[in-house]
Amino acid sequence: MVGFIKDHLEILNLNNIKLIATGTTGSHVQKAGLEVDRMQSGPFGGDAQIASRLVEGLVDMVIFFRDPLGKHPHEVDVNMLMRLCDVHNVPLATNLAAATLFFDSLKNAKSIE
Repeated sequence: MVGFIKDHLEILNLNNIKLIATGTTGSHVQKAGLEVDRMQSGPFGGDAQIASRLVEGLVDMVIFFRDPLGKHPHEVDVNMLMRLCDVHNVPLATNLAAATLFFDSLKNAKSIE
């Protein structure tokens, strides 16, 4: 995740995108010198905190890289976040290819303006 964010800093800055993350991911992002609003760790409610912001209309896009072959200890919360993305029509990327397409579309939108 940190590598992806660093690779797309220009797009983040151009679009004035503010990052939020669960605790562990957020700590890695902060250690890389980037600004992020950290929620609790996923198993302690971080996914639910992000979902709450999403329901309030405060989240425009979710990028949640996950291992499709592994099981998360908070799988129910992850599924809830993904379901709410669908309910509220919020773009969701769960892999590098989708996240790259999202960011490419942001880059292209800015170049059109």
